[in-house]
Amino acid sequence: MNNLGLCLVLQLFLAFGMAGLFWPDKVLPVFDVLMFPWAASYRSVRANSIAAIGLSLLLLISILTGNH
Repeated sequence: MNNLGLCLVLQLFLAFGMAGLFWPDKVLPVFDVLMFPWAASYRSVRANSIAAIGLSLLLLISILTGNH
């Protein structure tokens, strides 16, 4: 059951990362709400998307090697 939760988190990170890279204009309003005092930009959406994809790759490596 512990692997199931980790796999779900992995899929969520990957989905949001890919959505931010492919459709930054659709994700930008969400970032405007999340980053309230600062204005969200395409650069911040792209950086967060790349970080989410990187984190999902680290989680995948963790699952495959069994170090969770």
